[in-house]
Amino acid sequence: MPFAPAFPVRSLAEVKRLDELPLPQVRSTYEVIRNSALAFGEKTAVTFLRTADPADPPLRWSYRELLEGVHQTANLLHMLGVGARDAVAVLLPGCYEYHLALWGGAAAGIVQPINPLLAEEKIASLMNASGAKVLIAWGEPELWAKAARLHTQVPTLRTVLRVAPWGEASHEAPFLREGFEDFHMLRQRQPADRLVSGREIQPSDIAAYFHTGGTTGSPKLARHSHGAQVFTAWACVNMQGLTSDDSGINGYPLFHVAGVLPGALTSFSAGAEQIIPTTSLFRNKQVIANYWKLVEKYKTTTVSGVPTVLAALCEVPLADADISSVRYCRTGAAALAPDLAERFEKTFGLHVHEAFGMTEMAGISTITPPGVVGPAGCVGWRMPHSQMRVVALDENGRATNRDVPQGEQGMVIFKSPNLFSGFVDAKDNESAFTPDGWLATGDLGWIDEDGRLNLSGRSKDLIIRSGHNIDPKVIEDALGAHPAVQLCAAVGAPDPYAGELPVAFATLVPGAKVTEQELLEFTSARVDEPPARPKWVAILPTMPVTTVGKIYKPELRELAAQRQTPSPTSRSS
Repeated sequence: MPFAPAFPVRSLAEVKRLDELPLPQVRSTYEVIRNSALAFGEKTAVTFLRTADPADPPLRWSYRELLEGVHQTANLLHMLGVGARDAVAVLLPGCYEYHLALWGGAAAGIVQPINPLLAEEKIASLMNASGAKVLIAWGEPELWAKAARLHTQVPTLRTVLRVAPWGEASHEAPFLREGFEDFHMLRQRQPADRLVSGREIQPSDIAAYFHTGGTTGSPKLARHSHGAQVFTAWACVNMQGLTSDDSGINGYPLFHVAGVLPGALTSFSAGAEQIIPTTSLFRNKQVIANYWKLVEKYKTTTVSGVPTVLAALCEVPLADADISSVRYCRTGAAALAPDLAERFEKTFGLHVHEAFGMTEMAGISTITPPGVVGPAGCVGWRMPHSQMRVVALDENGRATNRDVPQGEQGMVIFKSPNLFSGFVDAKDNESAFTPDGWLATGDLGWIDEDGRLNLSGRSKDLIIRSGHNIDPKVIEDALGAHPAVQLCAAVGAPDPYAGELPVAFATLVPGAKVTEQELLEFTSARVDEPPARPKWVAILPTMPVTTVGKIYKPELRELAAQRQTPSPTSRSS
């Protein structure tokens, strides 16, 4: 059967009631798709918006058609020699075919979604790390040229499958030389009613390799089992009360866990409808400009986006759009500034519920359910059947085995059924787990009196000033409270005497006028500890972000290093 919520979750006691329920008996992501197809048949599973114009008719696929496409894709990959331990790399934008690649790839072998905006050498490195046998790539000229070059850089790569962009007739496709094939043409020749391999997928089988590294550096390949991904969908359905009556715009990229697991697989598992807002997703400025009109047209019940997307939406007038269908608004992937949370709720009447997730936990770790109101930074309760602790750090910033008291900050660690199966490169696992097997997240937080997790930052983002640990969130909350500030971030600038000095960057609300000195004075007046007061605030035209919308602090640290000039003044401060 498809997944359905057992009861509304409004407290930790109800999470504990879910602990008493048996884990789902669904063994694989393929079974998730199959079960929903059997239950919902002609109901719409995926809606694709060709443009951001609400008047433009969309393309739609039913649950029956989705399952048939997954069967055909898995059968095609099987025909190309893909087995249960072989990787299928995917270089696609937002599109329906991505779902065929994701779930068909996992049914035949191991799917490897890759950010197409990564440098070519980094993509080649990821594919070589996985030993990718097949690449499914978008046929748009620039990306297709990149795929063609990758064919010569990845020795294990046998076949490149070209996905024709929407509107292109198959006969218009460029000449395909040996080793290059047309995805749709070959797929449509395959049986659509079954897996011809006869594969019996087990929960422990690896479903996907996701690359991680986002805001912190070089990507690593994390292994997800089918069981871990299925658990994420089941837990999200129960914690969020998701049903087949729900629908939402999924603007997260599908090479990222947020879009694939808490987003897509959760939606499919409950029989809900998900809307793909053009191939460019939330990077399409017209999608943002027309967002509330799209919510009205498709009567979406959920709104979800990273904080940078919510900040952009705050600048889009609601006008006369009717968004009364929305029952739940959720954010994650990065810290939500209190000022942004307040501004969003005041503007649209939607409380922003925060969640916490990571690649190493198949996309989700904690959730604030619908109807539960929390302050900014409160990311809700742990998943059912999981364990969460907050522990003290040692002198090197690593997790210890000593739990801190309620309300005290420490590192957040987890054990859970959706814990990943480790990194492909074993040496990357050395700092991922504690000696007794807990996932060491690197995230700092505390547990409140209701048992909810409140995040305060990343251990590696701490600014160390003469041995004084400064949480950048203290500065960011103060600076973000200024009405002219749209986005902000604090980092450490190198200093020969103090080691690091706190500094901050901000982008402004369109049309706002304020000087850097005014922002500095405003922020300093709201930061109680003198060592944590920033030395300067810089205004940027745009904030550097990753492709999923997280503020990219390594670039800000580089900018800070370039701007910071050691002087007698800084040494005496």
